[in-house]
Amino acid sequence: MTHGRAKGLDHVAIAVKDLDAAVGYYVDVLGFAPPELEEVPEQQVRVAIFGHGLGRIELICPTTTDSGVAKFLDKRGEGLHHVCVEVADLEATLEELKAKGAQLIDQAPRPGAGGALVAFVHPRGAHGVLTELRQGPKPR
Repeated sequence: MTHGRAKGLDHVAIAVKDLDAAVGYYVDVLGFAPPELEEVPEQQVRVAIFGHGLGRIELICPTTTDSGVAKFLDKRGEGLHHVCVEVADLEATLEELKAKGAQLIDQAPRPGAGGALVAFVHPRGAHGVLTELRQGPKPR
């Protein structure tokens, strides 16, 4: 990626069936500070985000029984759902990946958690790992 250079690992997302129970484990057992909670209607999930900046942990829980995350949980159970890479320019990154023949789930950016724009690369095109590309909101 030349135009949309990766800035680093933004977060690792873990799919869970019960967000409150999973948050309790991370806070009470592992000792993390309480997370930021958010619902992302466009992706039909509730999320709990631990940490700030690059290298966060995101727990994702479906809000509907027919969402992509719900189907993932039914098929594979709880566990690693995707890795997310922060990029400088998501549109340029997507254009570059399209030109290189990458298997994209999203052809254009869409709204994600925290006001970011996101797009996903299919696991078949990313060595078996669902990969989210994220461009954070511009600083105010």
